[in-house]
Amino acid sequence: MREGQENGGLVLIVEDNRNISEMVGEYLESRGFEVDFAADGLDGYRLATENSYDVIVLDLMLPRLDGIEVCKRLREEARKSTPILMLTARDTLDEKLTGLSAGADDYLTKPFAIQELEARLRVLIRRERRQVGSEVLKVGDLVLDPASLRATRGGNELQLSPIGLKLLTILMRESPRVVSRQDIEREIWGNSLPDSDTLRSHLYNLRKIIDKPFEKPLLHTVQSAGYRIADIERPPA
Repeated sequence: MREGQENGGLVLIVEDNRNISEMVGEYLESRGFEVDFAADGLDGYRLATENSYDVIVLDLMLPRLDGIEVCKRLREEARKSTPILMLTARDTLDEKLTGLSAGADDYLTKPFAIQELEARLRVLIRRERRQVGSEVLKVGDLVLDPASLRATRGGNELQLSPIGLKLLTILMRESPRVVSRQDIEREIWGNSLPDSDTLRSHLYNLRKIIDKPFEKPLLHTVQSAGYRIADIERPPA
């Protein structure tokens, strides 16, 4: 590693195009990363669940198991919070939103500049390391462990979608501060913003899971300001 070069991390590249995977792998290794490879979705899923990677580069179109399904299984079944950068050959909004909704953290359209890929990977790794080192988040009897992607309320485990987990993490991290709609959308979807009803739909589903079965609501809409999760005492009757 060159003097002054930032240390990398352990990267899993799941890509069936050998030329791309070799090109990316060789470059990242020259920049201080360690790299593992998988040429199809099933092998990629197996490696991702058996090992602790700092980040995963995941192609969307893969044999045996496509990238969307790999991503969903890692988030929902394996409960892996490993950052995922998804590669896509089609620069369409719907495809990007589908990947992000499945649990991807970022996306890059082919062909891409290898320097941009490295920069995005380093951002994802730094963010994940800060999150893993952070404390478990608690608001009232609602508890979220960002490292294991597990949320409970009153001791009962909550089953949340990948977007629901991201949304809950943002609101609990900032609690009791109000978070604007724009800030939430930007953190979840980046520059590929969905239509205006998408966030509302995810908030509705989140409220059903974390509030509806319980006596005290914790997710609050603040008119013209945004949303917050807070343990607010109800005024006496």
